[in-house]
Amino acid sequence: MSGGVALAFGEAAPDREAEEAHNVFRAMSAQLVVNLAGALAVWLLFEATVPSSSLQPWLTVFAALWLLRLGSLFAFRRAVTVAATGGRRWRGIWVVGTLLSAALWGSGAWLFHPYIDSSRHGVLVIIGYTLCIAGIPILVNRPLVFLLFPVLFFGPIVARVATSGRSDSFGEAFVLLLVFVLTTVLVRQFRQSLLRAIDLQRQTDQLLRELRIEKSSAEAARGAAEAANRAKTQFFVAASHDLRQPLHAMGLLAGALRQKNLDVESAHLVGSINESVDALEGLFSQLLDVTRLDSGVIEAQPQHFGLNELYRKLRLRFEPLAFEKGLSLRFRGAAHHVWADPLLVERIVHNLVSNAIRYTGDGTVLIGCRRRGDRLLLQVWDTGPGIDECEQGRVFDELYQVPNELRADSPHRRGLGLGLSIVRRLAALMGAPITLHSRKGHGSVFTLELPVGQAQSEREPPLLPPAKPHVGLTLKGRQFILVEDDPDVSSELGSMLTGWGAEVVVLIGEASCAAWLAANPAAASPDLLLVGHSMESGGSGIDIIVSLRKHFGEVTPAIVVGDNALPIREIQAQHSRVHLILKPVVPVKLRALIGFKLGEAVH
Repeated sequence: MSGGVALAFGEAAPDREAEEAHNVFRAMSAQLVVNLAGALAVWLLFEATVPSSSLQPWLTVFAALWLLRLGSLFAFRRAVTVAATGGRRWRGIWVVGTLLSAALWGSGAWLFHPYIDSSRHGVLVIIGYTLCIAGIPILVNRPLVFLLFPVLFFGPIVARVATSGRSDSFGEAFVLLLVFVLTTVLVRQFRQSLLRAIDLQRQTDQLLRELRIEKSSAEAARGAAEAANRAKTQFFVAASHDLRQPLHAMGLLAGALRQKNLDVESAHLVGSINESVDALEGLFSQLLDVTRLDSGVIEAQPQHFGLNELYRKLRLRFEPLAFEKGLSLRFRGAAHHVWADPLLVERIVHNLVSNAIRYTGDGTVLIGCRRRGDRLLLQVWDTGPGIDECEQGRVFDELYQVPNELRADSPHRRGLGLGLSIVRRLAALMGAPITLHSRKGHGSVFTLELPVGQAQSEREPPLLPPAKPHVGLTLKGRQFILVEDDPDVSSELGSMLTGWGAEVVVLIGEASCAAWLAANPAAASPDLLLVGHSMESGGSGIDIIVSLRKHFGEVTPAIVVGDNALPIREIQAQHSRVHLILKPVVPVKLRALIGFKLGEAVH
């Protein structure tokens, strides 16, 4: 038996004594009612057979004891609190009253036995047994008191019957003794059951306390983890911004160097710098995507949209890269509409097409869509090296890269193995299955399964015909407005655009832009606006574009140079003719995007 149980049923602690006092006095009302009913039964049954000299004194003593116990009950209820010492005193009062009541009933059996027959004698035994049974729940915690109670009651009866001199007196005494023994065994069994129940209750309470502690610890740990996730996200966003700035400047300087007459070795070095900057830009984007996915800030916002606009953006982004590698970039199924989050779908397809162009050395990259029942299969096909069947189950795992024959120092190998894992997680956010089919040496096809959408009322612009951008694009005679809050970046980017032949108005920050507009109200409309997204003043590049377009016209082409992909949804939601290019800006990509924007203005 545990120490706690021993304390509960042995020497009671002060607070336990007070609790027991409350328990026994709460049950005293029922005891008094049972005792009073038994006394009335004795008076009604024995009045005619028991002499008044024996019955009346017994009833008088019973009434006095009963009233004293009733008075103690009222006194206890009037007490506001029961302290430790008070609990022991009140429990002692109850014990004395209970034992005196048992002794009174035992004495009555001794006094009345000579004057009553066997049937009335049985009634008296039944009354005593009822009192014993009724007292089990109350007396079980005090085994010594409960043992004295039946002894005081049955002892005189057994002794009186055994010494009565009747022929069956010993048999009747044996039966009474057997009743006493059975009652004691019953109490013992009840007490053991109660001990087990209390022990189980104590264990349950302990488990509940531990569970509450564990729950509190888990909630604290979850809160700490969420705070760490938020801090990590903020850190990556801040670090991305701080690191993109020097990389952006490095890319612009490399682009400026590329315009010089360099020898073969120097030109190769400049090309390697551009490739490294491009690879770092991809790593930053992937790390930010993973961070935002881990922190739970990305939520799917499905809507009906057409693939035509998605294809336009993909062509704008990837056709120059495909052209540089000599690949054919094709689009099929632009007339379909899907029900999904357009930003997440664009990011998924962007990653797939980027991988396809990166690993395809010759041939075609096809982005197509076809209907299968109530679903649409949005697919990216390539004629690249393909993926072994044994590797296909792992390509979507985080940080996993498929072994290939490319040299270890090739820029194609510069990555973390995050692109396809991001694709899988973004698809899971929309509940869209994504699958891979590939044959080694024949290419691969990734399939994203999406619900069929509905066409919107607004007429969508037609898909631009394939263009043939030229790497040596000249901007002679073109007028640009460049707004950037970093003077170094503004100078380097302005010099590079000037080197390409453009006439550039360089404005440092939002205030400088507003002052220039005020000073040049009759300025000619520029061919392109090139604006940084975040300004040190707290303003947004979108606000600057809105201000410039109010002055020059709503259809003025614009490019936003952003630190990360977060502004994409805002830009696309408000300005369909604004496109985003991420820092660090690779000159060849910027040059290709400018070419497409100028061509778009013509269309």
